[in-house]
Amino acid sequence: MAAVVSTLAVAASSAGCAAEDEALRVSGSTTVNPVVSDAAKVLRQRGLEITVDTQGGSAGGIAQLASGQIDVAMSSKPIDDEDRDRFSNIDFVETEVGRDAVAIVIRHDVYEAGVRSLTREQARRIFEGEIANWSEVGGPDLPVYVYNKEPGRGTREVLDKFLYGSDKEAPPDPVGGNYSIVGGNEETRTKLSTTPGSVAPLSVAFAEDQPELAIVAVEGMLPEGEDLRSGEYPLSRPLLLITDGTPQGDARTLIDFARSAEGQRLVSQHGYVELAKLEAQ
Repeated sequence: MAAVVSTLAVAASSAGCAAEDEALRVSGSTTVNPVVSDAAKVLRQRGLEITVDTQGGSAGGIAQLASGQIDVAMSSKPIDDEDRDRFSNIDFVETEVGRDAVAIVIRHDVYEAGVRSLTREQARRIFEGEIANWSEVGGPDLPVYVYNKEPGRGTREVLDKFLYGSDKEAPPDPVGGNYSIVGGNEETRTKLSTTPGSVAPLSVAFAEDQPELAIVAVEGMLPEGEDLRSGEYPLSRPLLLITDGTPQGDARTLIDFARSAEGQRLVSQHGYVELAKLEAQ
């Protein structure tokens, strides 16, 4: 994994800068998108031309950056060896602008009926389809319905790493009527809200203040407080803006703003952990 940029020194390279007659093009993670979209609104008022999209999630943003379709990729997963091998001509530079926590989210009625915490093993068996009824983990007599993120999504990678570790590949997705693949965070939240007995990995920011949903503890830890700040909570991930080479021009303007006090307030407002709290560890 490349070192995350903490300061943005001026470099000779012009990588990551949109052409003078083009808007800055940004795309990728639906998790990073709320912060960048709000930042873009502010920067447009200051004269910056910028477009923000979420095609393909983190993996899609990385691929679009590599193909030259965009100038900045939003990603909630770090660049890995597979990305570097696949796009060997790209000098990926990652800048962290905050941190997100992924939660295992269930319906509130299941939570109230007794499912307050899951072990890693219980979670693995649920997402592999081995546990088919909530009564098997102390909950109601209700079938489990799993909504998992599609491969390549940052949320899915965080969950798989928690369930299987860094060195083991996740098994193929189960086949059956009680397992479905979903895309972005908003789609996932809608499915959870409308499907009895459902469970899914979801960004904490999208699960908070949703009365019909509940976050369960994993291995006795919740995605909040010192567990999150210290890095002990096992389902956390960075919010990254990625460029090809050291960010310059409009790309640097966006990234500098996201890391500024004004931009960090947007990070906090969307339920993420701002850099000051991470650096205070």
